[in-house]
Amino acid sequence: MGNYLANIFAASPVRPIQEHMEQCYLAADELVTFFRSTISGDWTEARASRQRIVDLEHHADELKKQLRGQIPKRLFMSVPREDLLDLIWVQDQISNRARDISGLVIGREISLPEVIQHSFLAFVSRNADAAKMARKTINELDELYETSFQGAEVKLVETLIDELDQIEDDTDEMQAAIRK
Repeated sequence: MGNYLANIFAASPVRPIQEHMEQCYLAADELVTFFRSTISGDWTEARASRQRIVDLEHHADELKKQLRGQIPKRLFMSVPREDLLDLIWVQDQISNRARDISGLVIGREISLPEVIQHSFLAFVSRNADAAKMARKTINELDELYETSFQGAEVKLVETLIDELDQIEDDTDEMQAAIRK
């Protein structure tokens, strides 16, 4: 009987989701170092930075695989399993994109025109800020679970999401300026 109840009321997947987000954020944040290196022409450091991104992305993938198996398929979860899997997928795109971008730049040894280097680095940094804010928001999930998605914790998360939306607006504007 005890085992049956334990299967119904499974452990919260929040902590592993937070750990996954941490790896994804670190990969995005490493892009700042990567682009600083490419802008300065230090391709040795750029390759080392790329390897750190790849390692972080691989670790995030391992966590993702574990998470998929750990998320309960049973009753009594406060969030649908599909929503949690979608969240993990979105998080995973952060580290995947960092890997893909760094691979493209390294593979072709792309040098940014001097006229956009400063703006581009600011753009990459602001994107890393978005990943950082997403991480901060994900780190509030455990409190949301504890409060049954009610009260002051919900307002805090809504504020964090509003800040994330503002960062996204900033990056959209920066990207448009760089394209000009």
